Amino acid sequence: MDLAVILVTAGVITVVFKWLKQPLVLGYILAGFFIGPYFPWFPAVTDTGSVHVWSDIGIVFLMFALGLEFSIKKLRKVGATGAVTAFTELCVMFVVGNIVGHILGFSDMDCVFLGCMMSISSTAIIIKSFDDLKFKRQKFASTVTAVLVVEDLIAVLLLVVLSTVSVSKSFDGGELVMNIVKLVFFLIVWFVFGIYLIPTFLRWMRKYMTEETLLLVAVGLCFGMVVLAAQVGFSTALGAFVMGAILAETIEADVIHRLITPLKNLFAAIFFVSVGMLVKPEVLVQYWLPILVIALCIIVFKSMAATGGVLLSGKPLRTAVQSGMCFCQIGEFSFIIAGLGMSFGVIDENLYPIIVSVSILTTFVTPYMIKGGAPAFSWLDSHLPERLKRHLEHYSSHSHSADDGPAIGTFVRKQLTGILLYGTILTAISLLSIGIVRPLLDSLGADLGLPQIWSRLIGLVGTLTLMTPFLWAVAVKNVNKKRIREMFDTYRFSQAVVIPLLLLRYFVALFTVGTLVAGYIDLAVGLLLVIAIIVVAVVLFSRRADGFYGQIEERFTKNFNSRQAQASFHIPEGMENEFAMERLRMMPASPLAGKTLAEAQLRETYGANIVTIERGEKIIDLPGKDDILMPADVLTVIGTEEQVAAIRDDIEKEADMLVHDHSAHEMHMYRYHVEEGGPLCGMQVGTSFLATKHSVMTIAIERQGRKIVNPAKTTIFQHGDLLWFVSPEELTIAGFEKKMVEI
Repeated sequence: MDLAVILVTAGVITVVFKWLKQPLVLGYILAGFFIGPYFPWFPAVTDTGSVHVWSDIGIVFLMFALGLEFSIKKLRKVGATGAVTAFTELCVMFVVGNIVGHILGFSDMDCVFLGCMMSISSTAIIIKSFDDLKFKRQKFASTVTAVLVVEDLIAVLLLVVLSTVSVSKSFDGGELVMNIVKLVFFLIVWFVFGIYLIPTFLRWMRKYMTEETLLLVAVGLCFGMVVLAAQVGFSTALGAFVMGAILAETIEADVIHRLITPLKNLFAAIFFVSVGMLVKPEVLVQYWLPILVIALCIIVFKSMAATGGVLLSGKPLRTAVQSGMCFCQIGEFSFIIAGLGMSFGVIDENLYPIIVSVSILTTFVTPYMIKGGAPAFSWLDSHLPERLKRHLEHYSSHSHSADDGPAIGTFVRKQLTGILLYGTILTAISLLSIGIVRPLLDSLGADLGLPQIWSRLIGLVGTLTLMTPFLWAVAVKNVNKKRIREMFDTYRFSQAVVIPLLLLRYFVALFTVGTLVAGYIDLAVGLLLVIAIIVVAVVLFSRRADGFYGQIEERFTKNFNSRQAQASFHIPEGMENEFAMERLRMMPASPLAGKTLAEAQLRETYGANIVTIERGEKIIDLPGKDDILMPADVLTVIGTEEQVAAIRDDIEKEADMLVHDHSAHEMHMYRYHVEEGGPLCGMQVGTSFLATKHSVMTIAIERQGRKIVNPAKTTIFQHGDLLWFVSPEELTIAGFEKKMVEI
């Protein structure tokens, strides 16, 4: 009953909003208000608990789809921008929230929670607005997505900090550091093992794959990661995004995204309806001033802070303004933070409905703020002093220059990255072995009557064998003695940097092995065993470990680049700001469908070029002027961001109506007896005047009690045949009027 009420109401109201050309997300929220418990003149939803479960599933699908569109490569490319912007926004809004809270007369703890709630934007609302406005493929959208991902990670840490502050009334920096380490550890483990295993699994099952099986596998992997993230203390949204980002590196990503889009749309609608159900009219009336003040501060200061953060990270002014205008709302994490304060009893009970009302008010503004990004930039660009604009352009170009810095800096970055990556992998293997493998071996050994020391030695040796290539990588890989000597000769004090880094590598290798040994057997005995194993491994297995690691790295690299390898070519890194390249699917409603490239005049009209056409299993490289653009073709388009955006609107143009009524278009069906000496007797089907002069198609001949369906062109009409034929027009053939019977 509840689901019926939700979907029927949402369907009716969103049709109205579509007619009014307004964002659908606003219609969902309004539908939620009408069927919520606070609107007395409409059938209300009774089981709000189930609605919240469905809405949580909606967030999972939204974040999963976001990860599929984003990928790890994009996150790595714009990760610094996301971090700088998110932390800038957090600091500014925390201060603004505290000031506004004190002005409104809130307590100190209320102000702390208010500042945190005002800092976190709504990923679900922004992504849904991008979908409605067709903005998700614009260049600034990837910057916005990176900021949202970092904000969600910050929100997880804020929950930890606020929980500690609420209980102990003090800040525990040690716990925060441990949670950051935990977060980094699990993200590295998930991405490394996910990229290594999942594309390999999908490649194996490709020959058995149908849309049904791929959908089930993809959704299963998504919810598996959601459960895993929840088990280790992170949000379900983070788990869904991580799995989406892993699958985004596979060549199945586009198909998976197409298959889960209907599920995402359904459950996302329920999520936004559930948000609308939280609206309390009496709260809006009673606390209208705090709601209005907080909402205005979020719209103004949050947008300005985000714009400043993007500028600070080195992005151009246009990208900064368009990105900043997106961060004008708060959402689901703000509800969670408010609920946390309520559960600990440290904030005023009226703060929760106030923040919910602010969230809904800012949600209504979000689509219009996003659409206003380009006009705001145009106005700002025309009013800023030329000197200031030159400074901003210089700062942006300098931030993105290809200068890698001195060799010593490059060496340090590579060493620290390797230590973090391989140290995390070794720690994960060690913890899994101690936590899962050791108890299983102890139980199996007891059942077989094997002494515990032997079962544990088997587990220890097996785990060390598995760790050997990664131990080699953390201790030996990228240690070029000739390069190190050159740095010693070139840079002063380089020994003070290089030697500690090398020692750190050896320490990490020994520490992870020592931790594993201590988990299996006595540490003192284990240390002697470790030394013996390391000596033997170095002497006997260094080359073998090198080769084994090379195979692992080769497979990981192949999986990581599998989707990118589908592209025709890659734009050089130094030209990425000038060029945009996208793969677009030609829609049947496109005005370009069915035209040759010469007729389409893409370069003259849009300034963009098509470098490849994918048609099923066929790929046409550098298509010529006579090649035809067909519906369902996948086109690789290259040009500037504006050129690609312009041609995208025409290539992916959707029909004005989803379903068209063709009942007015009618074919006429006739029946005719062939007589001896008649005009058709003895003629062939394909050369008769019915086919050549009157656009008639013979679909059947009834001859001596049997029917010939779709007769061949060479079939000869014979005396006594009963013909069945169709024509798009009413036939008025001289001499036939009385003998043809229209069916």
